[in-house]
Amino acid sequence: MKTALMVLLAIASVVLIASILLQSSNSAGLSGAIGGGAEQLFGKKKSKGYEAILSKISSVAAVLFILLSLAIVTLE
Repeated sequence: MKTALMVLLAIASVVLIASILLQSSNSAGLSGAIGGGAEQLFGKKKSKGYEAILSKISSVAAVLFILLSLAIVTLE
């Protein structure tokens, strides 16, 4: 049982890392903060395609990671 949970934890952690690394950066650096930073913050909405899917995948993988970690700790 514990081995199966550890394998699922490893899979969830790899999915979490990959989904976070594939997401685009929200900051535009120093130039974005000086000119146009407010437009990015208030003017544009989050895209509904690729970014939304990656955001949902990373949220689910993070919840799975936390739950599996707690389950493994309580089994010991």
